[in-house]
Amino acid sequence: MEINNKNIVVFDGVCNLCHYSVELLLRLDSKKILSFTSLQGETVKQLDIHQERLALEEQSILYKRKNSEVLYYRSDAIIEILKDLFSLGFIFSIFKLIPRFIRDGIYRYIAKNRYKLFGKKETCRIPTEEEKSRFLA
Repeated sequence: MEINNKNIVVFDGVCNLCHYSVELLLRLDSKKILSFTSLQGETVKQLDIHQERLALEEQSILYKRKNSEVLYYRSDAIIEILKDLFSLGFIFSIFKLIPRFIRDGIYRYIAKNRYKLFGKKETCRIPTEEEKSRFLA
């Protein structure tokens, strides 16, 4: 499967916060420009993301824009997703005025405590029939 021509959101498939975030993104993505895969999926291997690195960096959502080699992490991933979702998305660039160490500090705290704060699922999210084409293995 060719993944280079897709905007890919990588999420933790067993995290409730990530599950709710994906639900929100699916509702907001009226143009259906986003594809999704879980950290536990096969597509992560194709993106050359290693589980050990992800665990060390406390990642929960990552973003790879189509036809780009850049992989966005932490708060940058969220900002870039929002920029791509909305026609006036460039407005979200204003959050980059907040120093990354502050944005990512908040992100890391939430990511590190996401299971305690929001819970954990035993299995990854199962897409509906309508959503299946937007989820990668």
